[in-house]
Amino acid sequence: MKHRLAIFASGNGSNFEALAAACAKNRINADVALCVCDKPGAYVTERAKKRNIRVLELRPKSFSNKAEYEQVILNELQKENVDFICLAGYMRIIGATLLQHYEGRIVNIHPSLLPAFPGVDAIGQALEYGVKVFGVTVHLVDQSLDGGKILSQAPIPYNGNDRDELEPMVHTREHALYVETVAEILKN
Repeated sequence: MKHRLAIFASGNGSNFEALAAACAKNRINADVALCVCDKPGAYVTERAKKRNIRVLELRPKSFSNKAEYEQVILNELQKENVDFICLAGYMRIIGATLLQHYEGRIVNIHPSLLPAFPGVDAIGQALEYGVKVFGVTVHLVDQSLDGGKILSQAPIPYNGNDRDELEPMVHTREHALYVETVAEILKN
């Protein structure tokens, strides 16, 4: 039986696209049931609509608190029988409401070799620090900021400091590693 996957994203959605395409080609044993977006109008919603994937767009600031916001999401996840969540450029920290229902079943992709450079703009942080090996990490989500159990990592050797040159390399590696890792987790 196929898993029911939700993908949370806030922006362009290139990791969403990589995961959705892999599911459509049966490289991942899952159907994407829902795209959750916290920035209505973000391009990821267009990607989802082109694939006939249901979109839930919510503005977090229109809720009185994080628990109320996440309860609405949780209700929709349960309606769709979602059993696994992938964060794909979702720029919010997951709170207790979702964590308690999906503990051990939420993964995230991060553009650094964690535990180095957690949080926002990991690529910029790494460039500023002057690292010679960049990378990406897939990890379980817990209550910490990019601190959950590491599931997989891939290095990206790069000896420059040109963000415009580096970012496409990071995204290409993210797409491949995320698909490989999620496929392995959901193979049963």
